[in-house]
Amino acid sequence: MIGRRKTLLMLAGAALTLILVVAWRMLFLPDAIAFAGGTRVALSDYAGAPITGVPVELADADPLTKGRYLAEAADCAACHTTKGGVPFAGGRPFKLPFGTIYTPNITPDRETGIGAWTDAQFLRAVHKGIGRGGERLYPAFPYASYTMLTDDDVLAIRRYLASLPAVRQANLPNTFAFPFNQRWLMAIWGTFFNPGKRFEPVAERSPQWNRGAYLVEAAGHCGECHTPRTLMQAMNTRAKFAGGQAEGWNAYNITGDRLSGIGAWTDAELAQYLSKGHTEGRGVASGPMAEAVELSTSRLSSSDIAAMVAYLRTIPAVRTKTSPEMAGPAPAVASAGPKDNVPGKRIFQGACASCHAWSGRGAITSDQQLTGNRAVNDGTAANVAMMILNGTGGSPERPGTYMPSFRAAYSDAEIAEVANYVTARFGAQPSRITAADVKRMREE
Repeated sequence: MIGRRKTLLMLAGAALTLILVVAWRMLFLPDAIAFAGGTRVALSDYAGAPITGVPVELADADPLTKGRYLAEAADCAACHTTKGGVPFAGGRPFKLPFGTIYTPNITPDRETGIGAWTDAQFLRAVHKGIGRGGERLYPAFPYASYTMLTDDDVLAIRRYLASLPAVRQANLPNTFAFPFNQRWLMAIWGTFFNPGKRFEPVAERSPQWNRGAYLVEAAGHCGECHTPRTLMQAMNTRAKFAGGQAEGWNAYNITGDRLSGIGAWTDAELAQYLSKGHTEGRGVASGPMAEAVELSTSRLSSSDIAAMVAYLRTIPAVRTKTSPEMAGPAPAVASAGPKDNVPGKRIFQGACASCHAWSGRGAITSDQQLTGNRAVNDGTAANVAMMILNGTGGSPERPGTYMPSFRAAYSDAEIAEVANYVTARFGAQPSRITAADVKRMREE
């Protein structure tokens, strides 16, 4: 009996230890640039060139121009503008597993926007996730990243927002169910996952690297989409930039891994993608990334794009299974390819082949290439289906980067079939996406 009790106590102790270790790793995560090592210093003590604010190209610009640039670097318009709505007037829905959250109006309307806010209240919201009335904000607003922005940069953004036309548009209520509708819980979340500190450069790194870190981690908040989440919905910085999700889209691995990340991309290819939203042989930005390019990175200076590329180059490589080695060239004849998906082939022939070609190399421009495209090589086919549903960025005047939405043209089952056909013909492995999967994506 004593021996059995001792064994049970040892097992209980081992289980408790495991739970504590898991809890520790979940609650105490490394900060955004911990991987870089080195000595962190206050911005005022950094010996290099200025890191925050606007780039050298705008050093002599007027305050509103500087504020606009910083608002674009922070990609404010993308989230605070609903489809077809007035920029910054809010109302954009974000569907989460526990309900829908709607972004607020941040125009200078005094009743429905932020016109009556003080500078201190605006700073508190951006840095701490606390609203004007003391209510806790949900981290769909990326204050865990924005907390690294300097006071001067945040207030420059506020000055720019204050110069916009005031739009009277009341904010929509969230639809969170209990207990997720209890905002006070965000205070606990913030205690563990909002560092609450301004950006501190690494003394041993160059001004370009530190500027890139400030743009990628603080203003651009790239990790909010491209880093996987823990059970507590915090960015898992132990798998930094290894891939995440955004509005039903897969945000792919952007670490230095050559197979599943961007390690094989050249600096010029990365700069082209961030500036233009497409790079030959690498694909076209779609979904939230297309918005980020259109409203943010495409408007950054060449020096800031170069700084972002320099920083991204140093992110430790993480290999992910969702991005296998790219498939080789596809056959150019229609009769080749998968034989077990006749409906998918029929839809591809009628709606896709004229632009993408049976070879997947693009019938009009190389920007329409499917082979070598990361979305096509993703075995979940999530982004392929989302592109078919929603189309891509660009415009009809730029046929290489434009694709119309087929949401109304095909059923969920038909979209699943053609998505599976595309991955089987042009990708590294066939997908098995279903009509139910597409229905969920359609709703998102």
